[in-house]
Amino acid sequence: MKSSIKTNLKRFKHVKISTMLWLALAGSINAVAATMFLSPVNLYDSGISGLSMLLWQITPDQFSFSLFLIILNLPLFLFGLKKQGVLFTLYSAWTVLIFSTASYIISYVLPIDVSTSSPFAQSDLLLCAIFGGLISGIGSGLTIRFGAVIDGIEVLAVVFAKRIGISVGTFIMIFNVILYVVIGCIFQSWELPLYSIIAYAVALKTIDYIVEGFDREKSVMIITENSDAICSRVSEEFGHGITQFDVKGYYSQEIKSAIYFVVNRFQVPKLKSIVLEIDSKAFITVSDISDVLGTSVKKR
Repeated sequence: MKSSIKTNLKRFKHVKISTMLWLALAGSINAVAATMFLSPVNLYDSGISGLSMLLWQITPDQFSFSLFLIILNLPLFLFGLKKQGVLFTLYSAWTVLIFSTASYIISYVLPIDVSTSSPFAQSDLLLCAIFGGLISGIGSGLTIRFGAVIDGIEVLAVVFAKRIGISVGTFIMIFNVILYVVIGCIFQSWELPLYSIIAYAVALKTIDYIVEGFDREKSVMIITENSDAICSRVSEEFGHGITQFDVKGYYSQEIKSAIYFVVNRFQVPKLKSIVLEIDSKAFITVSDISDVLGTSVKKR
């Protein structure tokens, strides 16, 4: 027992103040999205945040959105503590605490009326959905990028998804679909849930860009009989490191050369043109990659 406590205390030494500040910013950004764009026009966030919005609207006034964020999220983080680790749980709980506090300040302290319309988009549902989703995605993406999550549903998904034989993404998607269906049934209207789905889709795409970057890299595999000429031309054109190795066709039993390297998405059309100009029969595959580590790849 004592050794377990000592181990957990040691992990607190790895807490970075800079990370805490970035996560505080992320939580504040999510608060802006929820309180200034989504909730004023009765649109809903996804996950536990969306559930908190729903409970806030159907319960007495003394229960706030901020309160439900804490009540629903923190137990889920503690539930996933063993699987996710102390540092992850601490960062996530901190982000939700900032999210909750900032939401309360915006809603009840600042001289801004967010009760019936957005201060920026008024009552325009489409604008509120798009910009609410965009800003929410920025906050959530920053949270993930700095080693935490801002919604307890993601912790729940990690714990239970494999047990019931589905992926984490599918688990979260099912939860959100059920949430939006329940909202539609409670209010006898599907307009607001549908606009909320737009916000959710925008947020998901924004998260991808924040976590993986706007200039996503592509890995390229080329199988050719003219590898030396292609390597020389590609190296001259892009200045990239290139990996070259021999491969053998299963059916033809022919020995050919495979070339592997990384480019950004803007370089792909030029690359294809170069390769096909040298070898019109070359076999080319292009795949998305999220991270490139190491010093062998040069970027221009």
